[in-house]
Amino acid sequence: MTSSTRTTVVETELDLFSTEALLDPVPHYQTLRDLGPVVHMTEHDLYGLFRYDQVRAALTDWEGFSSAQGIAMNPTANELSDGSLLSMDPPRHRAVRKVMDDALRPKYVRQVAGNIEQLADELVDDLMRRKDFDGVTDFGAKLPVDIVMDLIGFPRDEQRDKILVWALGAFNYFGPPGDRQLSTFPDVQALMQYLVADATPDKLLPDSFGQIVWEAADRGEISENEALMTMSAYACAGLDTTIAGVASTLWLLAQNPDQWAAVRADPKLVPGAFLEGVRLETPIQHFSRVTTENRDVDGVTIPKGARVLVSYAAANRDERHYPEPDSFQADRNPADTVGFGFDVHNCPGRTLASMEANALFGALAKRATTLELTGDPIREPNNITRGLETLPIRIS
Repeated sequence: MTSSTRTTVVETELDLFSTEALLDPVPHYQTLRDLGPVVHMTEHDLYGLFRYDQVRAALTDWEGFSSAQGIAMNPTANELSDGSLLSMDPPRHRAVRKVMDDALRPKYVRQVAGNIEQLADELVDDLMRRKDFDGVTDFGAKLPVDIVMDLIGFPRDEQRDKILVWALGAFNYFGPPGDRQLSTFPDVQALMQYLVADATPDKLLPDSFGQIVWEAADRGEISENEALMTMSAYACAGLDTTIAGVASTLWLLAQNPDQWAAVRADPKLVPGAFLEGVRLETPIQHFSRVTTENRDVDGVTIPKGARVLVSYAAANRDERHYPEPDSFQADRNPADTVGFGFDVHNCPGRTLASMEANALFGALAKRATTLELTGDPIREPNNITRGLETLPIRIS
């Protein structure tokens, strides 16, 4: 990330966290990419990286762009997330990540989820009988909620239904200071209270992700706080982002009937089509890092101690890297998307999310000839995540 030519950092008053920008960020990402390799957003004193090459390089350079001071855009959220895998650098990150990876091994996933393909077949059979349904709650959420809740080991009680709401609030709380961020603090409190009081080792389902994490804490491999924060991180990221990715991909396929026809004709396109949906509608739009020293990015110096917004979503639509970046192409297969993060902080739940999505769209491709939108989707602005609240759809 070096250059022999020095350039002054471009400044802008553009606020990526306004309601308007959160509901339709794509044109703003284009503006920011066009401004330069680094953009200083004065509204929140954030340096931003929005081009693919610069984002990917920063994600690799964990020594210069550190997660250890938190990845949120406000100090309170960063303090609360201390001990989270997201807020660590190696070598500590490796130790905690190993526990998480061990708990998410395919044998444990299959043990909890059983035959994911059969579950997807049964779900889609039911939706084919109904014809009209909501693509978020009825298609995108059903499998992840049932599987992930059991995988983590949450007790099967009425509290489960609230976790999705709390998780979205927790992501909102990671944004810069403001009314939207502050309004979601009760969700953060409720989620942490649930984890402390109701998701204790003695109440978790046997042989679950949570039990494995707490056993690692008992052996001294991670601290109790790290165990708690690992549970919190997967409760949030394992649910909302998968639901958002699946529902958004369904929306894109419904908008592009020629691409749905291509998937039906060649079901081997399903995994790549899901990656394309994640690329275009990146569920985690951005996190932040802090520079540990002056960092040169294509001739622009980011000063030591700066908080840097690393925009996965903007990078995923960078025309310098992806031809026709705003078009949905089921055969593109963007395996290099940063929609699941990259390098040290690549998403540990990517395998499970892909298994669920591939099973769902594989089942749908065998049955549904057409996907038709029957109304306008509804989207709720969130500081960090991008997803749909409702997606009225008809299949036949």
